Amino acid sequence: MMLKFKKKYTYCSLAFQNFIKSFIILFFLIFVLSPLSQGFAQSNFFDNNTIRKDSIGDSLQKNKIEQKDLRDVIKKTFKLKSFLGSDTTNQKGEGPFLSVLPAVGYALSSGVTGALVSNISFYTDTLKKKLSSFLASAYYSQYNQYWAIVNSNIFYEKHKMNFVGDWRYYKFPTNTFGLGSKNSLSDAVPIDYSYIRIYQLAMKEIAPNFFTGIGYHLDYHYNIKLDSNQNKTIISEINNYNIKSKNSSFATSASSGLSLNLQYDNRSNSVNPEKGIFAIIQYRENFKFLGSNKNWKSLLIDFRKYFHFPNNSNNVLSFWSYNYFTLKGNPPYLDLSNTGGDAYSNSGRGYVQGRFRGKNMIYLETEYRFEISRNGLFGGVVFANTESLSEYPSNKIETFLPGAGVGLRLKMNKQSKANIAIDYGFGLNGSHGLFFNIGEVF
Repeated sequence: MMLKFKKKYTYCSLAFQNFIKSFIILFFLIFVLSPLSQGFAQSNFFDNNTIRKDSIGDSLQKNKIEQKDLRDVIKKTFKLKSFLGSDTTNQKGEGPFLSVLPAVGYALSSGVTGALVSNISFYTDTLKKKLSSFLASAYYSQYNQYWAIVNSNIFYEKHKMNFVGDWRYYKFPTNTFGLGSKNSLSDAVPIDYSYIRIYQLAMKEIAPNFFTGIGYHLDYHYNIKLDSNQNKTIISEINNYNIKSKNSSFATSASSGLSLNLQYDNRSNSVNPEKGIFAIIQYRENFKFLGSNKNWKSLLIDFRKYFHFPNNSNNVLSFWSYNYFTLKGNPPYLDLSNTGGDAYSNSGRGYVQGRFRGKNMIYLETEYRFEISRNGLFGGVVFANTESLSEYPSNKIETFLPGAGVGLRLKMNKQSKANIAIDYGFGLNGSHGLFFNIGEVF
């Protein structure tokens, strides 16, 4: 487990080991996986068809600054032009287009992870304004965790409809730290569980950039096992929460409900936003008659803002506010809001996923993204965040936990501006680690 791993080494030696890991991952991506980025160009991460023009990008063309990505580097260095072929975003027809790609990543909660990612992309009509896709991914980590994710994003342009799905299966031994924002790394308790998620939204565009619709949500955890030989205080706190929440059996938990959604999105590029706003308000209500352990209600408010700073540069200043509130009832322990509990598990860089947990969550982050090379191949970021999870049993927000760090960006596809993101974050009380993403964190 990550906690046991940390106890064996000093702060400096662990930081050095993570630096070596990041170097190995970067080397592997550049010299092994990059030639296969042709396949990724079909996925929603790298799809050129969903991206509108950006004024800064136009100015680069006017100034005749040739943009570079990893494909260009591989072609020039290894003379693999015939193997790589042309950019797959230029393929014609309505599809379907199939691509498969092996990948490697790293996270504090899973360590080094191998993955197999496949994508089927297609157009639902001859207008071909927006590309629909299914993205299926399978993962296995060095901590014997395995999980599979199927994301879908289907557009019906004729009817102004958008169907968004997030279906997952996890077998995930990890650590949990109890409730609230005041626990420490020494409070870790090993926990193992299997998890099934089914989220499906149906949205309709009611005005330019405005979508509204309903959704179904299922979170089902089973075969849940806590190590009873570990921290008795934390185990007692978890069991006490479950009993008072009338979820006395901790072997399984279920939340099943419906949601109302209102979304606004005018970003020029959702993969690597340079300007614009994204906002979603989601009201979710879980019902016993749909299979929940009990009835409970929640509200999610997710807001993001991006703009160029300075105004005439390619550098981007971004802000993220992610807030989750339990309006009524008591969610099962594993369904409570938590660090890294957002849709893409990216919140709280500087802390391990699930580090803090509570009925309510307030999260704020800012990131400054800047060019290192004018051809766009290399970039960097600095970021800072703070989060607070409500305490138990008061449910009050009392303590904010800051995090901060730096990161490197490596351009994987210049058409979509998709980056490989490698960040190193620091939190309080010696918490730190490497964070890896394909695409921006938010």
